Amino acid sequence: MSALTGIAIGDALPTETFQLDRAMLSNYAKASGDLNPIHIDEAFAKNVGLPNVIAHGMLTMALAGKALNTWCNKEFKVVEIFARFTKPVVVEATSTTSLEVSGKIGEITDGKIRVDLTVISNEQKVLGMTRAFVVKV
Repeated sequence: MSALTGIAIGDALPTETFQLDRAMLSNYAKASGDLNPIHIDEAFAKNVGLPNVIAHGMLTMALAGKALNTWCNKEFKVVEIFARFTKPVVVEATSTTSLEVSGKIGEITDGKIRVDLTVISNEQKVLGMTRAFVVKV
């Protein structure tokens, strides 16, 4: 059953938590073709002023979309999703970094449901103005 069944404006959706590590960043870099060293080379990332390597913005957004798909199950489909990249997701070499995705129903109009997403890592919002629209299948 979908987390969106029987929903109303203001309802919160369950939080999904993802763990990111360096292996995930390396795999994503290879799969996406985005081999920018800020995502895979700690010395380079620090040399350009970052605290450490950072996750790809599109990986962060994809995980937000994955949480949304989980909530939708097979009863709803995502028709739009957008976000603003506001803070980097820093991934240390020796530990995982949590990415928490939560959502709230913002609007229901003409069969479209607007889901306002909150995406947090290291107690900071890493995506801003993150919204998605879903419709019943």
